[in-house]
Amino acid sequence: MQPVMMFVAVLLPVLAGVLAMLIPFSKRKYLEIFLEGMSLLDSVLVYSLLTHRPTEAFAIVRFTGDLTLSFRIDGMGMVFGALAAALWPLAMLYAFEYMRKEKHQKLFFLFYMATYGVTLGIAFAEDLVTMYFFYELLTLVTVPLVMHTLTREAILASRKYLYYSLGGAAFGFLGMIFIIVYGISPDFVLGGSLDLAAVGNRTDLLLLIYVLAFFGFGVKAAVCPFNSWLPDAGVAPTPVTALLHAVAVVKAGAFAIIRLTYYCFGTEFLRGTWAQTVVMTVTIVTIVYGCSRAVKETHIKRRLAYSTISNLSYILFGVTIMTPAGLVGALSHMIFHAVMKICSFFCAGAVIHQSGRNYVYELDGLGRRMPKVFGIFTVSAMALTGVPGLCGFISKWNLAKAAVESDNPLAFAGVGALLVSALLTAIYMFTIVLRAFFPVGEPDPEAAQDICDPNWYMLLPLFLFVLAIVGFGLYSAPIVEFFTKISQGLF
Repeated sequence: MQPVMMFVAVLLPVLAGVLAMLIPFSKRKYLEIFLEGMSLLDSVLVYSLLTHRPTEAFAIVRFTGDLTLSFRIDGMGMVFGALAAALWPLAMLYAFEYMRKEKHQKLFFLFYMATYGVTLGIAFAEDLVTMYFFYELLTLVTVPLVMHTLTREAILASRKYLYYSLGGAAFGFLGMIFIIVYGISPDFVLGGSLDLAAVGNRTDLLLLIYVLAFFGFGVKAAVCPFNSWLPDAGVAPTPVTALLHAVAVVKAGAFAIIRLTYYCFGTEFLRGTWAQTVVMTVTIVTIVYGCSRAVKETHIKRRLAYSTISNLSYILFGVTIMTPAGLVGALSHMIFHAVMKICSFFCAGAVIHQSGRNYVYELDGLGRRMPKVFGIFTVSAMALTGVPGLCGFISKWNLAKAAVESDNPLAFAGVGALLVSALLTAIYMFTIVLRAFFPVGEPDPEAAQDICDPNWYMLLPLFLFVLAIVGFGLYSAPIVEFFTKISQGLF
């Protein structure tokens, strides 16, 4: 397939969003058909590119020397691109029902579709310059989504998200500059692109820059202490928060750190240094911090946001192990957590949409009124906890195995953090399940008489997500084998 099709895949959702804004559709269903059709078309195009990868890169703009905006699909790009292409059409379908009574719907779907294209731009970036360009663009197209309701809380949350993201991007920019100056090329190369002869006696300086860039890109991945924006962003509509937590923003942060560690600085340069100790310590602390805060939180979406903070650092913990097995564990959790978290968030959104209830203590007895939604939520809760037979167990097993094999004493502490997190995850997730199905006392039947499961717009994505959770849990060998090949540079 022609390399230009990579650019088409990135541009198509953006143009579709603009056209949806400009075309005067006579009925809302025509808008829905157009948007769903365009998102499906782009996903088909993405999977065609992944199965028939172009052998050449495609340069959009050439600045000077090696500095270009260009696309190329490697193994890492395949993972992130496939994730976005699989989840976006389902999220779009869910959003149609959730946003049915909201204002400014066309404006919402403009930025919702544009975010899809920008996310693919990050996935297909050939080098650090291109990734950074789309990484910054991702912030700009998602800020309007966070502030969509235009309430005071939404505006404040969007400001915090913007300030944190721009501040983090400044440190990411610093890392990019040093890679350009001290690297052989800004292109992504497994093993790193640093020119050690040029580095000379500046090793500690480069390690410091790596740590600063890690924290910079880590803002979107919600590492401590730069994660307070994520729970606050829960004021956005659930279709937004679900993609923020599952794919677009937070996974872009994790993806950028993987690129920075394995494809720019290189693990041979970083492993065993004080920089590895610093970043691994931060991920371990964040794992425990996030799940501890989730136990205390009573707002459903904020509880799931703190869960995301913890689980993102599972991914980063695998990255900071800095071995091929660590990368396999990180990629496993990046994909499996996306499916588990978007499933649980969409369940929470369905509850809020159908009942108007936002807090855990308001859920008593709702499992009897919404058995499909809470049944699916139970499966996602089991998966996030790490119950064998579900995909969450596979990724946690891969992470723990990589940590033990690394012979890094600090990584053993990370395994302990995973165990503590599993216990706390069971507490904060199953508290919701137990209150829904086994309330204390008898809930008022009249208060919930009009509450029921949502229509197929919401239920179809949920059923597909739960099938993926079970399917990956029972048959994960092919995808884990693919991740292993990526870690070995075979893709």
